[in-house]
Amino acid sequence: MNTMGLDLSLTSTGYSILGETGSISVKSKGPERLFDIREDLSNIFTTQSIDAVFVEGYAFSARNSQSHKIGELGGVVRLLMYEMSIPFVEISPTSRAKFATGKGNAAKSEVISAISAKTGIIWSGSSADDQCDAWVLEEMGRSYLGCGKYEWPKSNMESLKSVDWSWLEKGQGE
Repeated sequence: MNTMGLDLSLTSTGYSILGETGSISVKSKGPERLFDIREDLSNIFTTQSIDAVFVEGYAFSARNSQSHKIGELGGVVRLLMYEMSIPFVEISPTSRAKFATGKGNAAKSEVISAISAKTGIIWSGSSADDQCDAWVLEEMGRSYLGCGKYEWPKSNMESLKSVDWSWLEKGQGE
């Protein structure tokens, strides 16, 4: 199964496909930015033959002027996956953090440190946290499917219980 982890961002959307990470950065603004990110993701979904996406859910506690714009991006990308019949699972930021570190309120720097310590992967550059988050999301999905790359402590695996995996039966995310 060709899976993808996806951490949506207006400035640097991180993705992980079978453990290989990258980011989508666009200079445009407004609707053009949404279009550009959608087109880049559409190309990736098609060229990489993506079978399932594990996308970070919305951070409802986030309080900044970008939250509506992030919501717009999330809607555009979810609609794209629906149109392309790519099943997707939303994973909350707290579940992602708990999987990576064992605690749901871990900061991004703690997630990067924990994943680096576990895997030996060095995360650097302006999109390092987005790529690392995407990698964690994909590893969570693959671990749920029984094909994760690493063994995780039971406390970390507990985070999988809070995710709605029903797309497996339905064949389409909601």
